[in-house]
Amino acid sequence: MFFRHSLAVAMKDLRSEFRTKESLNAAFAFAAMILVLFSFVVDVGDSEILYSMSGGVLWMTFLFSGALILNRSFAREQPNDCLDALLASPLSGSALWLGKALANFVMLLAVELFALPLFGALYNLTWTRSLGWLAVVLVLGAWGIAVVGTMFSALTVNLRLRELMLPTLIYPMLIPLLMGAIRLTTILISGQPITGDDWIWFRLLVGFDIIFTSLALLLVEVVLLG
Repeated sequence: MFFRHSLAVAMKDLRSEFRTKESLNAAFAFAAMILVLFSFVVDVGDSEILYSMSGGVLWMTFLFSGALILNRSFAREQPNDCLDALLASPLSGSALWLGKALANFVMLLAVELFALPLFGALYNLTWTRSLGWLAVVLVLGAWGIAVVGTMFSALTVNLRLRELMLPTLIYPMLIPLLMGAIRLTTILISGQPITGDDWIWFRLLVGFDIIFTSLALLLVEVVLLG
């Protein structure tokens, strides 16, 4: 029943978003703008430099454009007191949070799938050398951003400056995740295998996702209901 409720919330949010494309269009446009601007800053003819900074460019793009999606997570429930109606329903706060996190996760993956080919075209880089492991890293990173972002979206939903407060709150929390994701993405796009000490970063991603998902499920009732 819990997962059925979460899935229902996720499908509701995805149907609403795919009908209006309000957040996705803004996120796609912002991701494209970031990648284009970075292409003016770096020397696209120096492949060694490009490969060394590929992970940083990609994850900054994912993070900044993803904030536009996360901002709308609970804000879309404000008109007509829809959020109050959801909280008053038999739906638990943790199921509501998980459903919204799943919807955000799917939309973040959509941004990643949009940005990667554009990144390869703009920077003339091959990013498919270790596609399987790269997909795993992208999924783990997207889920971590969705978990933290959805939690703080619930926390800031009633603030007047939530568009400013949400990035201010989540970016410091995501530093460990970003360190691991950037390092692993740089290695994989460069065509190198994950070896030796680099497995620590992979374990960091997995541990981050598990810990923050557990904490969010435990604390979301307090955040939503006070």
